[in-house]
Parts: sequence; structure tokens; C-alpha cells
Amino acid sequence: MKLQRLPIACPQINHHKITRSAGSNLNELFSQLVCPGGGPTPRPPRLAELRENDMRPLAGRVAVVTGASRGVGRGVALGLGEAGATVYITGRSVRGDGGEFAGNIHDTADLVTQLGGVGVPVRCDHRDDAEVESLFRQVADEQGHLDLLVNNVWGGYENMVEGGDFTWERPFWDQPLWRWDAMFAAGVRACYVASRLAVKSMLNQQSGLIVAMSHWSGQKYKGNVAYGVAKAATDRMVADFAHELRPHDIAAVSLYPGLVRTERVMQFAHYLDLSNSESPQFAGRAIAALANDPRIMLKSGRVLAVAALAEEYGFSDIDGRRPRPLTLDEA
Repeated sequence: MKLQRLPIACPQINHHKITRSAGSNLNELFSQLVCPGGGPTPRPPRLAELRENDMRPLAGRVAVVTGASRGVGRGVALGLGEAGATVYITGRSVRGDGGEFAGNIHDTADLVTQLGGVGVPVRCDHRDDAEVESLFRQVADEQGHLDLLVNNVWGGYENMVEGGDFTWERPFWDQPLWRWDAMFAAGVRACYVASRLAVKSMLNQQSGLIVAMSHWSGQKYKGNVAYGVAKAATDRMVADFAHELRPHDIAAVSLYPGLVRTERVMQFAHYLDLSNSESPQFAGRAIAALANDPRIMLKSGRVLAVAALAEEYGFSDIDGRRPRPLTLDEA
């Protein structure tokens, strides 16, 4: 059972008169809070239900996580699933597809459900506006509301090796132009399109949270001009989202993970120092904490780091560790 939050200034309730004397019991107190004007008293929540709600703080919340077949997107979906959310998982990879890396939207959805949430896989190419519109119509039809959008889908990581050469760190004049186009079409523009559709649902309830997965390269040079420009554009876009959404109590933030042990990163594990690295699910736990924060509007428009949120909210990674937050100089 889920209790509704009472308004701070509810005219029906005199908060100073709600007391629990030595002779009162929980049912009487519950009756005062929920039915101050009389009438049938609903059953108070059982202790097991209260404990379950503490462990599943996002039960009843609906989220969309884009690009969640694998990597950070899958980790975000799992972090929301273990908090009890209903998570719509989008991507192009479905069961039976071959590919360089394992993972698809159906497997992610199954894992979300196993962790205590509800996983709903939806195949969606976020470069196709019609498919994105269909996704949000499905959410509206099936759930009636949307509480959280996580923009994780991205492009430009494909074909890092061309003709036997690793092209990612080439100077901009030697970069393939398709990489710029891919980052802006499947990254920046996809975030814009999904956000505008999500907000139309959130406006009805005057609440919600939009998260854009971003990166330190939006603030400093990290070896690829197109990537840095695209991430800087994402951060600025989110800040401007926040400005226009503030009157509607809808928050928007950019989120920076650290070094994440994704499938692609682990290909090069023997070249990397992973001592301060993060699991993909660590970012999901950060977003779950943000979504459950009643003061989230104070963070709207800001760039946040996953590890710093772990220190603030007190959660750990799936291995029990808490990676150290990076500074801009260290990133």
C-alpha cells in the first residue's frame, strides 16, 4: 500500500492537534491523518509493506531509459529496477541479433524484473522520430504517467577501428565526418526529441526528472573534438531545459559517471587502472537517489557526478565499494 504525501498546509488537518497519547494506537493515529473528517478508515500499512517501500522507494514510478541494451544504459535500468520502478528499456538490439557485444533490450528487461522492478522492452531507433513518438504513446497508454526519463542513447562509438587504424584520437581534420553526424543525431538530437515528448506527460502532474548521461569531456579536452562539443551541447541543453521547466517543478540534470566497467571498456582492461572504476549499475543507483529526493529542484540545471552523489546520499556500488569522486583536473 502506498500512502499519499499530505500537503504541508492542508486546511483539513490541524497538525498541532494530531497527538499520540499513551492510550492511543496506530490505527487511531492513522485515522486522524488520513480521514480527519470522518468516514471509513482505510487499513493502515502493515509493517512488511512499510519495509518493502523503504527497500523499493521507486515502486509505482515509471521511467524510460534510452539505449539500455548494454553498458551504462543497462546499468541505469538495473539500478532503477532494484529500487522498484517500472522501466521502459529502449534500444535497437533484440534477442537473436548478432553483434560485437552481448546484450539486448529483452535481457535487460528480464534483469530489471528479477531485481524487483518491472522491465518493459521497446525496440526503438532514436534517430527515427516516428518510433520515438510511438514509444511515448505506449508509455502514456499503458501507465498514464511518466516520472523519469534517462537519456543515455548515443552514437559515434561505432567503427573505432577503420582500415586497421584506431581513429578516435585522430585530430579533427583527420576524423571521419560520419562520427560528428552520429553523435549529434543519435546523441544530442535524440536527447532533445525524447525530452520534449517526456515533458508533455510530466506537465500533467507538474513533476518529473530528466537525466542526460554526459561526460567530463563537455568541460575539458579528452581526445576527440566532436565528442567534447556534443557533450558540451548536451550539458548546455539540459541547463536550458531546467530554466524553462522550473515553473512546472520538473527537474533536469546532467550526470557524469567515472570510469565505467562497460563491455567495451573491459575489452581493454589490461591497459587500464580500474582501481577507482564503477559498475554500470552505480549510475542507476545515483539516479534512483535523485528521483527519490524531495529537494531535487535544488539540483536542477546542474552537472552532477555519480561518485559525488554516492557520498551525498550514502549508497555504494554493487561490490560494496564507494569510488572516489574525481575533480575536473583528475578526470
